[in-house]
Amino acid sequence: MKLKILLPTKILVQEDIKKLSAEGANGGFGILPRHVDFVTAIVPCIFQFTKENGDEEYLAVDEGILVKKGDEVYFSTRNAVRGANLGELERTIKNEFLSLDERERNARSAAAKMEADLIRRFIEEERIT
Repeated sequence: MKLKILLPTKILVQEDIKKLSAEGANGGFGILPRHVDFVTAIVPCIFQFTKENGDEEYLAVDEGILVKKGDEVYFSTRNAVRGANLGELERTIKNEFLSLDERERNARSAAAKMEADLIRRFIEEERIT
């Protein structure tokens, strides 16, 4: 099977695989070659796949949509972190989330400053009129 994992800004994974497992809205599932075609919503989970050479890879994924059609599997998500083993994945997730938290704090701070500036301008405009 051909697996393609799509993020909004890039293709994270494009591999030939033997099998995959993930967790959908109705519980965990696995896909092997010649699995019936289907579409499912994926919940935040550990997404695991086995490459053609037998190596296993893990991803921590956000919610998304998985489409299996023929020998192609597409998974589209907003956020995913890749790791060769679960220990490495845990470290990567922690670093990624720390980075996201810092960016989120900066964005919220900038938004709060813009809101405060807008309110000040309204108050000044009120005084002038």
